[in-house]
Amino acid sequence: MAKDFILPDIGEGIVECEVVEWLVQEGDTVKEDQPICDVMTDKALVQIPAVHDGVITKLHCKKGDIAKVHAPLFAMDVAGEAPSEKTETSSAPTSTREHLEDFILPDIGEGIVECEIVEWLVAEGDEIEEDQAVCDVMTDKALVQIPAKYTGTVQKLYYQKGEIAKVHSPLFQMTVAGQVAKEDVDVNQAVVKAQSNATSDAPAKQTQNAIVNEKAVASPAVRRKARELDVDLTCVPGSGKNGRIYKQDIEAFIKNEVPSGMDTSELNKPQTTQSNATSSGGTRTEAIKGIKAAMAKQMVASVSTIPHFTYSDEIDLTDLIALRTDLKEQYKAQGVKLTMMPFFIKALSLAMTEFPVLNSKVNDDCSEITYYDDHNIGVAVDSKVGLLVPNIKACQTKSIVEVANNLTQLTDSAREGRVAPDDLKGGTISISNIGAIGGTIATPIINKPEVAIVALGKLQHLPRFDEQGQVVSRAIMQVSWSGDHRVIDGGTIARFNNLWKEYLEQPAKMMMAMR
Repeated sequence: MAKDFILPDIGEGIVECEVVEWLVQEGDTVKEDQPICDVMTDKALVQIPAVHDGVITKLHCKKGDIAKVHAPLFAMDVAGEAPSEKTETSSAPTSTREHLEDFILPDIGEGIVECEIVEWLVAEGDEIEEDQAVCDVMTDKALVQIPAKYTGTVQKLYYQKGEIAKVHSPLFQMTVAGQVAKEDVDVNQAVVKAQSNATSDAPAKQTQNAIVNEKAVASPAVRRKARELDVDLTCVPGSGKNGRIYKQDIEAFIKNEVPSGMDTSELNKPQTTQSNATSSGGTRTEAIKGIKAAMAKQMVASVSTIPHFTYSDEIDLTDLIALRTDLKEQYKAQGVKLTMMPFFIKALSLAMTEFPVLNSKVNDDCSEITYYDDHNIGVAVDSKVGLLVPNIKACQTKSIVEVANNLTQLTDSAREGRVAPDDLKGGTISISNIGAIGGTIATPIINKPEVAIVALGKLQHLPRFDEQGQVVSRAIMQVSWSGDHRVIDGGTIARFNNLWKEYLEQPAKMMMAMR
């Protein structure tokens, strides 16, 4: 039976190597410990030996290719075991004999080599379908859902919830029927697909209920029905063994009924997670992981390498608020959520056209500055997994309505921690709307390698003098800029802010500046 040889961990944090020379060919008979190939790491030339007697059936990489640690390197028929399915005659039907297969955690991109298991969505023994969500994993960028490559039965979960899984290592094992392998899962595409599935064809109203069934054991067909009806399975009481959920349980849940034959004694018990006793003098230590750990590293790198300076001003948003109020209901009827933020973003893009240094990056030794054509404006989101800064791409080409639609999609995804990795990459300047929570003045930390960030304070109605010297109530917002003082001086940030402020205080000028 053909077995894949998985390139082992070579140590020293090495995750890939170059195939320098194959010492065998497909069809060659080899002995245990016989050298199969030479691979070059960034440390040394390493020779990979065979671990069995047998016949080489496939070389997965060509000479000069880059092979990944924990990925298949070659396949061989092992001596003494059943022959490979390849020996069947071409006239025979495709074999449907079940076989065990490890699911290898794919490359998630962005240089990520490990992730935390947040939640298993299946249990050992569960039947699953191709593309069914198997588990949620947390990288230092986002929460990612891993889908199954095949239809089959889960046999073994190699990690517990909370453990760290390595990219290119086995994540779980399953029994697979058939022999046709699907290409490696593209996690970026899986995330986008999961998000689009979650937002399309869903009913407008989703029932909010308490969690009564944390494991939510159910078959793929039942899970599919729950998705179609927009029902959270953790809120559905299951009538089967160990709380297993059936289709009739979902139907009863929607009708607000309790499934017949179900023990309801547990449903009315108060949910308690800790003792009511009062304690003092203790401590609690938690590991800083995932996005919070990534943010900590990013902030340290920013303040230790970028000389920050802060510039503050106030903006009178009275006229802009009036404009937005006039348009809000009209666009709401078209499905557009028109907040103030799309105006801030578009005005920022227009101002950057006149001050391109705000849309640049500097190399580490400050010997080169790179100017971006696209205005990829990031918006900081306080998500349930930590601070995320997804960005709207090419704002200079978008209308305010297009910016608004992009912003709604990104912030909704970010608050759930399920932003596609591409939406977190390539930002050129950032906005932090800290004022939505409270506060007026801030000293935001630049999102390296960007050169500027602005924090928006809370909106206040304050007394101001009008042109006739009369005291009037105006809608005032404090804004705080942090700039990279290596390439932006005080005069530049002041003039840039003045233009941005002018567009916001006089919306007609912003409309006239649009192309």
